[in-house]
Amino acid sequence: MTQKNQKIVITGAAGLVGQNLVVELKEQGYTNLVAIDKHKDNLAILQKLHPEITAIHADLAEPGDWSQAFEGAHCVAQLHAQITGKFRDLFDRNNIVATEHVLNATKAANVPYLVHISSSVVNSVADDDYTQTKKLQEALVVQSGIKHCVLRPTLMFGWFDPKHLGWLSRFMAKTPVFPIPGDGKFMRQPLYERDFCRCIVKCIETEPNGDIYDIVGDTRVDYVDIIRTIKRVKKLHTVIVHIPIGFFAFLLRTYSLFSKKPPFTADQLKALSAGDDFSGVDTQAVFGVKQTPFEEAIRESYTDPKYSHIVLKR
Repeated sequence: MTQKNQKIVITGAAGLVGQNLVVELKEQGYTNLVAIDKHKDNLAILQKLHPEITAIHADLAEPGDWSQAFEGAHCVAQLHAQITGKFRDLFDRNNIVATEHVLNATKAANVPYLVHISSSVVNSVADDDYTQTKKLQEALVVQSGIKHCVLRPTLMFGWFDPKHLGWLSRFMAKTPVFPIPGDGKFMRQPLYERDFCRCIVKCIETEPNGDIYDIVGDTRVDYVDIIRTIKRVKKLHTVIVHIPIGFFAFLLRTYSLFSKKPPFTADQLKALSAGDDFSGVDTQAVFGVKQTPFEEAIRESYTDPKYSHIVLKR
């Protein structure tokens, strides 16, 4: 069992999950946190919010002194991942090579426990670079010989989000017209980030061995109704317009020609409309985490006075 004063190393700590996890760990009394991330600006945001933690700027795909931070650690929370990108080598570098380095550092330092954040896409019908490399990444963890557990979340939303629902929320606030692909009736199971982080902390605390948990948002809701909920909670007057899905995909592909980091890609549109229906564990029974009602979670995500205005850089 991980004690509140024992060292916890968090990789990918300046990303969406990491930022929320640090908030949750601190709220639950954990005091010895080491945050590693290669994104300098987002790491600066994390350090400004939490000056007492140890923040290390490092690219995990490159060997380096960052591995020394694993010495004396009791747990590693492995969060780093390449989620979007136009080229396969980015996914291989950040989901495979970086993970190999982290696992090697974990074993070299004899860290007794690791929590790995995978993704529900490993169970998806989608077949893209993200899905393929997340499957390979998870296999590396399972085969590592390190005592571990694996958590597979569905699409997440919450504080700090530069992509996904966070980007859609900000875009909706700026534009008089909001485009929806097709009829927008693509069922989603969005997972509130704070609920997910409470599940992670429970795993850090109890150290389940070899267990794999599918963590799914309790609410099944169509994409168009997610957009309507955000519009209602933020009290926006944006007009929602439906666009044929083929033309919508064309617009995304065109946009990607001019953007190095498109917030929404044609592959993600394909995954959105793939028809996945995930099943997951009862988070209250397994982790003692009762999930926040969807509209309440949306309201907290996008109207909270302390964190909702902070957006990570991409």
